[in-house]
Amino acid sequence: MAESESGADKSEEPTEKRLRESREKGQIARSRELNTLAVTLAGAGGLLASGGSLANALLEIMRGNFTLSREVIMDEHSMGLWLLASGQIALDALMPLFFALLIASIVGPIALGGWLFSAQAMAPKMSRMNPFAGLKRMFSAKALVELGKALGKFIVILAVALVVLSIERDDLLAIAHEPLESAILHASMVVGWSALWMACGLILIAAVDVPFQLWDNKQKLMMTKQEVRDEYKDSEGKPEVKQRIRQLQREMAERRMMQAVPQADVVITNPTHFAVALKYDPSKGSAPVLLAKGGDFTALKIREIAQEHQVMLLESPALARAVFYSTELDQEIPAGLYLAVAQVLAYVYQIRQYQAGKGKRPAPLPDLPIPSDLRRDE
Repeated sequence: MAESESGADKSEEPTEKRLRESREKGQIARSRELNTLAVTLAGAGGLLASGGSLANALLEIMRGNFTLSREVIMDEHSMGLWLLASGQIALDALMPLFFALLIASIVGPIALGGWLFSAQAMAPKMSRMNPFAGLKRMFSAKALVELGKALGKFIVILAVALVVLSIERDDLLAIAHEPLESAILHASMVVGWSALWMACGLILIAAVDVPFQLWDNKQKLMMTKQEVRDEYKDSEGKPEVKQRIRQLQREMAERRMMQAVPQADVVITNPTHFAVALKYDPSKGSAPVLLAKGGDFTALKIREIAQEHQVMLLESPALARAVFYSTELDQEIPAGLYLAVAQVLAYVYQIRQYQAGKGKRPAPLPDLPIPSDLRRDE
């Protein structure tokens, strides 16, 4: 099990944030053996595919440069032109092989870890110039693994090369007795197949190195329990900060709620434990809306503001509790309370008419009809 510098066990899987930051820093799994395998296979395949054209280009260069006339040899300007022409022939013949190697050098790294461009990984670091850190890396476990891989590659390639040489021995000896043109073509094919078989020998090395690099990169990204907790605090916020934010949000919501109390038509109370402020505006909705609600100290504050702004207070414990528990701020009351609230609003209207000298004093408010599913007992 991996350990951190502090000695704590890294037993936790890396988080998404840790994985994202590691990619930004260029810390992803890469296998040099896979890259080497891709390039050598592409080179060997390119030799086999373009071996004939390479041999013909070589023959053309040899014919042109070994059959020069005396005038051309003595003309220094002509020699430069012949050199350029030979270079053009060679470049045209080698271009498909170069293109295959370029594609392989790009596909190899992308095959493990995907495409990644990290400016942080390219930035210079003074720690890389520390000789003591360099010595530490030279004698680390990773350096020992790299040494083992190098020895393994040497042994595998040597074994494959010996097998290929023993198989191709007759062909190699036969080349010496062939005409020049056919010998060059024959040699290009032998070299291509030999390179291909030796490149295939690297498959074993890559098959061991790729899983190791994936495992090693994951071990580096493993986290301790404390690192997970610290990251959670950084991303989600510290508990005390979140608590303070929630407190400020509640205070802001309470201030907005208190500012809406003077607009209410009636405040229904418990009379001391609960208070709800209702507003009915036929032009905006079909049912009364809850402007404010609260219990205990908040209920007392609602009552005080209602008295200051001459909003009628009405005691109805059952209705106050039903509205308090069933309705959120700025929402319409449930349909089950329509009748009870309608009676309250009608009673408030009659009281105001009486106070204005335009009607008789209304009878006391009767028991309000509250459905059993909305009734809440203290």
